[in-house]
Amino acid sequence: MSGGTKETDSQWIRKVELKDLRSGQSHSLPMMCQHCEHPPCVDVCPTGASFKRADGIVLVDRHICIGCRYCMMACPYKARSFVHEELTDQVPDVPRGKGCVESCNMCVTRVDQGQITACAEACSDGGHGAILFGDLNDPNSEISKRIATYATKEVRADLGLNTGVRYQGI
Repeated sequence: MSGGTKETDSQWIRKVELKDLRSGQSHSLPMMCQHCEHPPCVDVCPTGASFKRADGIVLVDRHICIGCRYCMMACPYKARSFVHEELTDQVPDVPRGKGCVESCNMCVTRVDQGQITACAEACSDGGHGAILFGDLNDPNSEISKRIATYATKEVRADLGLNTGVRYQGI
C-alpha cells in the first residue's frame, strides 16, 4: 500500500470504484458506515457495544467492545475496522482503543454541538457540495430537499436496511 498506509490501519471512509460492465461507465464513491435503520452490526454484537442512537447514528462503545469482530463480518459494506495497535494523539471526546472495532461515527461530537460532519464541511469549503449532512426526517433540511429534487440510491437497497446514507448519480 502506498503513502505510508498499512493494511491494518483504520478506515472510516474508503473510496470504492463502481463500473457498469455493460456501458463501461464508472463511478467513484465514498463508502463508510451507512448508519442503517436496521443495522446488522448491532444485531450480532454480543455485548451491546454496537448500538444505534435515537437520531439514527450507529456507534461502537470502545469500553464495552471485546474485539470479537462479529460486527465486521455482519456489515455488508465492509465499513468497520479493527484497531490493531496502540493509538496516540487522540481526540478526548472520541477515545479509540487497541483491540476494538470502529467505524465512521458521523462526527458524533460535532453533531452533538450542532455542527456538520468534517467530510461535509471540507467538501463544502472546497466548493464541491458533493457531501451533505443533515436530518433526513426533517423535510425542510437541505439534505431532504436535495433528495426530493434529485434521484438518490442506497447501496444494496435490496438488503432492506434503510440506510441513512444516500448516493446521487450511481
